Amino acid sequence: MSRALQHPSADQIGAIKAFVFFLCMLPAAQLILGWRADSLGANPVETITHATGAWTLRLLLITLAVTPLRRYTGLHWLVRLRRMLGLFAFAYGMAHFGIYLWLDHFFDWQAIANDILKRPYITVGFAALMLMVPLALTSNAAAIKRMGGRRWQALHRSVYAIAVFGVLHYWWLVKADILQPLIYSAVLAVLLGLRAWWRELERRRQLAAPPPVAPSLKGKVIRIVPK
Repeated sequence: MSRALQHPSADQIGAIKAFVFFLCMLPAAQLILGWRADSLGANPVETITHATGAWTLRLLLITLAVTPLRRYTGLHWLVRLRRMLGLFAFAYGMAHFGIYLWLDHFFDWQAIANDILKRPYITVGFAALMLMVPLALTSNAAAIKRMGGRRWQALHRSVYAIAVFGVLHYWWLVKADILQPLIYSAVLAVLLGLRAWWRELERRRQLAAPPPVAPSLKGKVIRIVPK
């Protein structure tokens, strides 16, 4: 692998971020243009709702894929795309929920509350979105500094639960064609399985490491004096 690819300059990183930003905006632009051109099919509200939900899940999985890609390719700069990808996942999730509130239920709060409480796929979808809110609000350097690295990391590990809820939401929504939910489930299983395996390897490494020598005994000769 070329050195330029492994260690891009700041300008190159900026260009990559701009390109990824453009790619993340494309689905939204296509939906907006399709709405204006009346080309989203017989039920455009359903089309937009499903599309924004699907892109929320895809971007969540892409965000989770950053760490394995970084570890196995050596492209450590990929981690600098993770925050933007996560925020786009949140943006599509908010759009998905907003369309459900506005165009599907017309802000009928009683009907919305009944849906959340009585329909399991909406319950887990709503839970996933609520868990995404604190992650989005703390996706900045100031939040990391204020919370401390350990607390911030502990909070952001909830992305694993969010992804599981997202897959369940999609799986329970689909009634017949389960191919796509099955693919998303398999991808998520691999991404979470890799992390579990890395934790197990780290546990084994720590168990195999020799115990640390007490500082007071370093460099000293211990004499055994017979009684």
